[in-house]
Amino acid sequence: MRVLNTLPQADLRLTAASAIGSEAAGYDGLLTMENKHDPFLAHAIAAVNTRRVELGTSVAIAFPRSPMVVANACWDLQNASLGRFVLGIGPQIRPHNEKRFSVGWTAPAPRLREYVQALRAIWTSWQQGEKLDFRGKHYTFTLMPPYFVPPSSGQRMVPITLAAVGEHSLRLAGEVADGVRLHGFCTRRYIEEAIIPRVREGMARTGRVREHFEITGGGFVATGKDAEAVAKAFEIVRGRVAFYGSTPGYWGVLELHGYGDLGRELNAMSKAGKWDEMAGRVSDDLVHLFAAVGTHKEIATRIDERFGGLSDALNLRADSSAAGGDVPPGVIAEIKRIATPFRGYRTAW
Repeated sequence: MRVLNTLPQADLRLTAASAIGSEAAGYDGLLTMENKHDPFLAHAIAAVNTRRVELGTSVAIAFPRSPMVVANACWDLQNASLGRFVLGIGPQIRPHNEKRFSVGWTAPAPRLREYVQALRAIWTSWQQGEKLDFRGKHYTFTLMPPYFVPPSSGQRMVPITLAAVGEHSLRLAGEVADGVRLHGFCTRRYIEEAIIPRVREGMARTGRVREHFEITGGGFVATGKDAEAVAKAFEIVRGRVAFYGSTPGYWGVLELHGYGDLGRELNAMSKAGKWDEMAGRVSDDLVHLFAAVGTHKEIATRIDERFGGLSDALNLRADSSAAGGDVPPGVIAEIKRIATPFRGYRTAW
């Protein structure tokens, strides 16, 4: 299993030291998100201060950016990192697109399919010298004078992974992407019964194989050096379960386990502004469905029980707002020994 960490984004002066430390500790990948900060900037720093660790967005919001803008950012990061960058993108939900980013909304799955195709067409044009002639319903790219073609350093095409929650996006990820980034609001049963079958349906459409398709995430990890630290991480996860459980788009997970009424209650509490009270409605048993829980000595076994055979890569942080972490290198090495189906991206020009 590949073990991931989060890069600090709030203060870019901390990024280099964090990246170097994570690489030395044995982490396989470093991730950024698009919550309060740009998801690409920290990777520019990490790319030139590390040599081995993979770098990826988890995730960048697609539709507010033209594929051409994203293609440029990825190209530069791939060259700077000597082939270690992986793009993770997702559509976000309609209110964020329309009210936060002021972007028009259409059905996300068809538009995201075209987005992925456009990125690959742009990159192929730059790498192979082919005429850029991409024409779709949502995006058209036909102009690429030589003056605007960035130089290549001969790296592989950037792998593309998609954030997916619903059945259409899960099938799309399996069909066109190199991996899927699952939401933390998942249980093992939900991954087995609702996610894996849809991903495999998509893979069958284009002949993709599981060994070259990475499944990242699908739950939370609550760990620490002792019971007190674990309890603190556990409460962070409880709060996240309450927050995500209030969103109707995630209620399918709760319904599967007989907690549908809780989702509706949490939603009503959120609309009433009772955010501080919501976590109290989430039981310990429910938190355990969503997370691997244990001290550093226990956590590898707990992760194998919760994620083994399903997820290929995990972020160990319960609270992704703070990067770094205190997981000992020996524990990271133990988790990395958990067997997974994924054998590496297969991207070719």
